[in-house]
Amino acid sequence: MTQEEQQQQAELQLQEFSKKIDFYTSEYTIEILAQKVANQDFAVPDYQREFTWEPKRKCRFIESLLMGLPIPFVFLWMNDQTGQLEIVDGSQRLRTLEEYMNSRLRLDGLDRLNFLNGTKFEDLILSRQRKLQNQSIRAVVLSDKTDLESRIDLFERINTGSKVANPAEVRRGALRGPFMEFIIDIAKDEQFTRLANVTTSQKATREREELALRFFAYTDGLDEYKDKVKEFLFIYTRNMNSAFEANPKLADLYRKRLVKVLNFVEKFFPLGFRKSAGAKTTPRARFESISIGSYKALLVKPDLTITQQQAESIVNSKDFLKKVTSDGANVKSKLVGRIDVMKDALLEVF
Repeated sequence: MTQEEQQQQAELQLQEFSKKIDFYTSEYTIEILAQKVANQDFAVPDYQREFTWEPKRKCRFIESLLMGLPIPFVFLWMNDQTGQLEIVDGSQRLRTLEEYMNSRLRLDGLDRLNFLNGTKFEDLILSRQRKLQNQSIRAVVLSDKTDLESRIDLFERINTGSKVANPAEVRRGALRGPFMEFIIDIAKDEQFTRLANVTTSQKATREREELALRFFAYTDGLDEYKDKVKEFLFIYTRNMNSAFEANPKLADLYRKRLVKVLNFVEKFFPLGFRKSAGAKTTPRARFESISIGSYKALLVKPDLTITQQQAESIVNSKDFLKKVTSDGANVKSKLVGRIDVMKDALLEVF
């Protein structure tokens, strides 16, 4: 691709994305914001609802407000169908505001305003209460043209580096439907959990759901894959929710697809998807190579049989180890490469 062609493609991308983002700014007093939260005038998306600040962070936020420090914009989305504003970013700030303004939050651990430790909003002198109530926070209101994928992308970009939902957790909340419920159920399967070890923290962040989703998405085909895992899986999940809703029998077919691979892996790969006997995690690249490579090999040879020694030889080979540990793991060529190295090795043994 020439430099001029690349510039043209970049301009087309910019134009396409710009069509999705239309907004205006608005000012809200803290008193109004607290009332709107209390009256449930704001909708909190599922992917944000279960994530709450710890008390210390709430108190530091209120301290910043009382000190008059600049507060980041709140991002909202206007749902034209309901007339309700959905919180794209700022859910924790707004809920903390409501909690404090209604005297349910007692301040503690403040450094600068330490004389306020142990107090609530109602303990402030009346003039200070009024000043806080009339203090304003600016909001960016996105139009209804801003689709769900763009709103989630904005939420994740704003919160880069913060403790917020990861893509698996976001999908779980934003894309609830029959296929997403299927993935959640699959992640609890006893055989799957036994073969795909995850740590306690990974379990809490839905790592097995991520692995299961990748298995089905990649075995269904990579024609639309453009090196962007998050976007690919988001669109795939949304489309599969519709497919499962239209044809509930798909759940049995997809479950059988995974079970066939799990049975094969459990029989011939003593370590399952792990790197070693004592490993507590399942590397994604290794899981993708073994599970999807085995699936593709079984499509060619449904009666494929190998020995555990042969399987061990494959996963210890230089070619396999190079494919599952290379940089740029989500580049399509690398993804296809690690899948094919397992498929080809299994068919060669057969």
